[in-house]
Amino acid sequence: MADGTGLLSLRRYTWWTLTGAVVSVLVIFAGGWVVRGDAPAWSRLLGGAALAVSTVAGVALLRRRLAGGARAHATPRGWLAAAAAGSAVAGALQLGSGEYGRWAVAPAITVAVAATFRPARGQRWLLGGATAAAAVPGTVVALLAGDGGPLYAALFPAGLVLFTGWTTLGPLWAWDVAGRLHEARRLAAELAVKDERLRFAADLHDIQGHHLQVIALKSELAARLAEADPARAAGEMREVRRLASDALQETRALVQGYRRTTLEEEISNATRVLAAADIDARMDLATAPAELSATGRHLLGLVMREATTNVLRHSRAARADVRLLVDGGRAHLRVRNDGAAPAAGGAPGTGLAALAERLVAAGGELTWRRDGERFEVAATLPVGAP
Repeated sequence: MADGTGLLSLRRYTWWTLTGAVVSVLVIFAGGWVVRGDAPAWSRLLGGAALAVSTVAGVALLRRRLAGGARAHATPRGWLAAAAAGSAVAGALQLGSGEYGRWAVAPAITVAVAATFRPARGQRWLLGGATAAAAVPGTVVALLAGDGGPLYAALFPAGLVLFTGWTTLGPLWAWDVAGRLHEARRLAAELAVKDERLRFAADLHDIQGHHLQVIALKSELAARLAEADPARAAGEMREVRRLASDALQETRALVQGYRRTTLEEEISNATRVLAAADIDARMDLATAPAELSATGRHLLGLVMREATTNVLRHSRAARADVRLLVDGGRAHLRVRNDGAAPAAGGAPGTGLAALAERLVAAGGELTWRRDGERFEVAATLPVGAP
């Protein structure tokens, strides 16, 4: 999964959850003061404009944060300044009209969004300082007004900052963890490929290095004996030819063993890979493939590998069904998945087309079809395929 089907879904869920919560809280709790009739019209108009600026800036900041991660981009200072200015104006107007609790909604959200761009230690310092600072304005205004509510004016804004920070940073923390796990999985896959290449290179070096070294020594000896002892030189060259033939055969055997695949291995690998991609893989292996020839296992294994690759690359599948049975002297393999992406130009992939030619040459058949969001690959092959 390039982006990862589950990771993409988590990103969408996180985006809509956070932006929906931010907009709802600002509109319902902070915006309720704007439509209240006892505040001056100019104050409500200015406060509404400030809340609108704070809301738009907060949504833009969250979008940037989810798009690039905590440290992928520098903090967008322009949006942050707009959010801070809007929330400060809206909060000051509401506090001046006696809203000792509701005035802190917009500033608390701005602080929480700003904290998402900070490292863990910076988040704690920012939230801690904002919590302590949030208790001061309401307390001062309440004491000057003498309305008897300084305790509420001190505790509610402070608690609101902590609660907003917790509810905002929690989903983003989960998103960051999922992103790091996805990247770790990608790196693990790349390392596995590199390890396999190194293993193959080491095996090839062991075969070729030994034979080439001996061939070089015997060729040098034969060159020295060409005039003094032609018969022995001819014998050494015959030995060189034998060594070259052995090296060629062993190299071919290594490549064949490296590239050879079996149906059992590919089904086992598909089970692990699909499960790692959060795809519910259902395996219906009613008949063991023991009756299949080695060629049949190899060809159906290639089909299984290609079908699994298509599920991962070209779909957002939640479920895949694999069925294998032997009936009437023929083996039938079917791989079906949901979440298929729309066809690009209507042309089948070159991998399936090439496999179809190989199965036809072995007396079998490979077909694939799309039905809405469902995609199915079906292969049939004689049990004793040559």
